[in-house]
Amino acid sequence: MSVARSKASARSKTPARSKASPRSLKAVRSKSSVVALLTALLLVLLAAGCTGGDGSEPESRSSSPSGTGADAKVLAVKIDNVAPARPQTGLERADIVYVEQVEAGLSRLLAVYSSDVPPVVGPVRSARETDLELLRQFDRPVLAFSGAQSRLLPAIERAPLDAVPPSAAHRAYFRGAERPAPHNLYLRPERIPYTASGAEAVEALGLRFGPAPPGGSAEDSRTVRFPSARTTFTWSAERERWLVSMDGSPSRTSEGEPLGAATVIVQDVTVRPSAFGDRSGNNTPFTETVGSGTAHVLRDGKAYEAQWARTAADADTRFSTPDGERIDLAEGPLWIVYAAR
Repeated sequence: MSVARSKASARSKTPARSKASPRSLKAVRSKSSVVALLTALLLVLLAAGCTGGDGSEPESRSSSPSGTGADAKVLAVKIDNVAPARPQTGLERADIVYVEQVEAGLSRLLAVYSSDVPPVVGPVRSARETDLELLRQFDRPVLAFSGAQSRLLPAIERAPLDAVPPSAAHRAYFRGAERPAPHNLYLRPERIPYTASGAEAVEALGLRFGPAPPGGSAEDSRTVRFPSARTTFTWSAERERWLVSMDGSPSRTSEGEPLGAATVIVQDVTVRPSAFGDRSGNNTPFTETVGSGTAHVLRDGKAYEAQWARTAADADTRFSTPDGERIDLAEGPLWIVYAAR
């Protein structure tokens, strides 16, 4: 990862040496004061060169204007996924969609944008502890969410991300009149400090598009079940997409078009209780995305057995065949579903 730094330089002339004498003591002291002043000035200029030039800390993102590859900054939006929140707006333009388990066995989505950002995204809901570990894979992402439990807010503030809830950007959010709260909060991304890089978000994860691995087995559909929710992906050869269904109903965009994924990864993970809960007394599950395990990759009408590994919170997740060969993705949206093992 490259580091953007501002350049600063300072030049100073070495003062000429002179012979000391009792009569020149005052002159020596005067010259010493000048040297000290020049030294202090040099230190100030050097300090400016180590920051952004305006006193800010050096950025960890790339100085490349295109923001490509692993240095591309992404926008992540926490999106509602219960029946009153459907159809969602802007979900079809996400590079990556994560499906997570939340309280009462329901599901919630985390949509990640980078190559393209729609004018409106939503409905926006609250963040979870799982999101903080998951997003460590990206280089200081922007996270848009409706809020969070008060005990979780300090962890969000410490996390290496830029949090943009309504309290930080009230002009970026609005309530839709066609739905009741809390399923009607929407984000206008153009009103937050984020600009799409044009690079695919999968590249920021170290993944890439490419041909399918050899083998695989033909698959028409795959369903992942949570205690109170289920997500089904059905292959459409005509659209070359895995069409998404939520809780038995086909998912559609806000314009009425089928919602689909080019690649689906069903990642087997540990889902355990956390120290948080909702107002109804339900525990908030925590999904462990650091570690290793099995997975299934769906692409081009086939299913491939896979292994996943993420060695640390700030490391990428690697998906490989049982033989250790890298698995590439079909070009288009990627959906990752965290299935409890």
